[in-house]
Amino acid sequence: MPFVSIRITREGNTAEQKAQVIREVTETLERVLHKPPEWTHVVIEEVDTDNWGFGGHTTTAVRQGLVPMPGSQPKNSG
Repeated sequence: MPFVSIRITREGNTAEQKAQVIREVTETLERVLHKPPEWTHVVIEEVDTDNWGFGGHTTTAVRQGLVPMPGSQPKNSG
């Protein structure tokens, strides 16, 4: 019984978009691994951007431009 867990940030993803992801992941497992769709479980967890961090900062802070994007080069003001 395949179990797929997907975590994404909560940013207005629609029910239709999430249903499409579930459908296409299920189809991929059926096509590639020959897993029966009726046995495939897909869970989508949505996480607030305040609760998701990378590079030492919350996703909220990065997206609001409060901190530089991790891995980006600092801008030269000269």
